[in-house]
Amino acid sequence: MPMKPDFFRRLLAATVLLAAMARGAVPAARPNILLIVSDDQGYADVGFQGSKDLVTPHLDRLAASGIRFTNGYVTHPFCSPTRAGLMTGRYQQRFGHERNPHFNPSDHREGLPVGETLLPARLQPAGYVTGWIGKWHLGAAPEFAPERRGFAETYGFIGGGHRFREWAVNGAVEYQVPVERNGRPVTPPAHLTTDLGREAVEFVRRHRGEPWFLYLAFNAPHNPQEPTPERLARFAAIADPLRQKYAAQMSLMDDAIGETAGAVRATGQEQRTLVFFFSDNGGPVGINGSSNTPLRGAKGTVYEGGVRVPFVVAWPERLQAGKVDDRPVSSVDVFATALAAAGVPMPTDRTYDSVNLIPYLTGEKAGAPHERLFWRNGSQLAVRDGNWKLVRAAGKSDEVYDLATDVAETKDLAAEQPAVAARLAKALNAWNGELIDPVFAGLNNQPGKGKKAAKKQP
Repeated sequence: MPMKPDFFRRLLAATVLLAAMARGAVPAARPNILLIVSDDQGYADVGFQGSKDLVTPHLDRLAASGIRFTNGYVTHPFCSPTRAGLMTGRYQQRFGHERNPHFNPSDHREGLPVGETLLPARLQPAGYVTGWIGKWHLGAAPEFAPERRGFAETYGFIGGGHRFREWAVNGAVEYQVPVERNGRPVTPPAHLTTDLGREAVEFVRRHRGEPWFLYLAFNAPHNPQEPTPERLARFAAIADPLRQKYAAQMSLMDDAIGETAGAVRATGQEQRTLVFFFSDNGGPVGINGSSNTPLRGAKGTVYEGGVRVPFVVAWPERLQAGKVDDRPVSSVDVFATALAAAGVPMPTDRTYDSVNLIPYLTGEKAGAPHERLFWRNGSQLAVRDGNWKLVRAAGKSDEVYDLATDVAETKDLAAEQPAVAARLAKALNAWNGELIDPVFAGLNNQPGKGKKAAKKQP
């Protein structure tokens, strides 16, 4: 009888694990890794950030069980580029993924380059069962599919958005494609957000006896807002109809996260599960009902409202609960943190921007994980260095803000702080010079000004 491919995967994993244990590279008990990403969620839109009209008890419990970052960032103000950086541990502009790809299964350019090795593919040889549930948005052609990028079990939709319950309504083709399990269409669920939570629960239960990595990527609270009528009725006190729908969608997602976390607890895995939660970018204020208060800007901008997001890390076995950390951290740090927790060496084959956060959170290392954080969305660029931030846009003079006293970025201090402006501009120019131009036209973005794409990328 021929041996199944799964046998060879497990044999390889066992061999790699034994070799790593022999050199002391793997901790005695490798944690599970649960990565939860929301979609277009506003900075203010969760209870632990002070929201009064949204109800998110499960996310609030998660924040209380771990560390809440007040300066948590993503690497880009749009969905797909952030996910590309998250999965690779690299600023996505290093390999030209600076735009949201069009949904085109026959386009072999618009997607996360196959030359980049993703986080799940790094974890599989160490014995991790890898799963993706929810939104993909990293290319629609077959070679970009999650099951070809290191995910052993997949469930979700391949594009950048989807309907939640009104399946027969006309709309963008991308929002109408079937939900798939391991590449095969399934019957449309009654409500997509609830369904994703149910799938996550089953994954957690199914793999309770082995280490796992689950990327749970909700498309809530991204438009279209299609909560169930029952959930919408709970928020009748909210006068703005769009905000009301948004609150209901957030509540459904919060419940799905709560069910997932509940399954982790019920199966005795809570202590040994490392959890990340954040939104893929800031809220598109005025479009989906979100709020980024008190931040300036929204999705698509490099002001704080576009890139600063609700951000939580929890690991009961290693990290103190109930802490608030003001140091800037980034979604790109998931890569190095997850690998270190799993006992997998950080790759050295190219430039990586990810930092292992664990030593900073346990007190083994002092100071901030990053000297600087950078952003580029076409002609919009920014750099944060300590509490100073420089923002640059085409045709405008550089702006400088002191985020310690002006988180809303209302007072440009460039003229008053010329030395700071010059120092930050120099750092931004150097970083921008390391990047390449976008490799595909994509959506919602502007032309970049980095190096031209080359065969060997930085």
